[in-house]
Amino acid sequence: MIKLIGVTKVYKTGVKALSEMNLTIDEGEFVYVIGPTGAGKSTFIKLLYREEKPTSGKVIVANRDISKIKNRKVPYFRRNIGVVFQNYRLLPKKTVFENIAFALEVIDTPRKEIRRKVLSTLELVGLEDKANAFPHQLSGGQQQRVAIARAIVNRPKVLIADEPTGNLDPETSKGIIELLDEVNRLGTTVLVVTHDRDIVQSYRKRTILIENGCVTSDTSAGGYVSWHES
Repeated sequence: MIKLIGVTKVYKTGVKALSEMNLTIDEGEFVYVIGPTGAGKSTFIKLLYREEKPTSGKVIVANRDISKIKNRKVPYFRRNIGVVFQNYRLLPKKTVFENIAFALEVIDTPRKEIRRKVLSTLELVGLEDKANAFPHQLSGGQQQRVAIARAIVNRPKVLIADEPTGNLDPETSKGIIELLDEVNRLGTTVLVVTHDRDIVQSYRKRTILIENGCVTSDTSAGGYVSWHES
């Protein structure tokens, strides 16, 4: 599903974010990506949804070398990728239903299909009773669930969650990880970028440690991996 082959990313400022990274993530896996601040985690995920291009090497997602996708085709490619951000990025003047529906409207999904998909996704994330609420009326955990619903309503092949529990209390964080686990069981490949040691320890999945732009540990047994602070 995801393959990086000798990927290096150097920004115009001269900062080398990734260095000769090699990595394979199979279809249907659930993977944690951990590492210190500035290690290259953000660059890694930006490469996966083509916000950035590698300086050298290949990034293959859903059997496509995405560095070769023309810019005008990127929105079509991104239909395969759902992304959940730490700060939710919900539209404040739209209801929960409208926020989720928006992800389908931009790809011209028929109205009847939008309603069916949004309602079934709201049920999956446990927010059937919040369809008409606005983001400011929700708790942080509920807003994160809406963000996840919006990311998965189009049934993407890959879901990337960037610090999905970063602003949440431990009990709410547990619920979010259990929801992502359910999404994974339905067939979506899930990547969770996190600093949440307790979550990684409690819900053991394959864990990849990135340090200084390289994969320095990759354990299928899961569990938190300590890194060396520079």
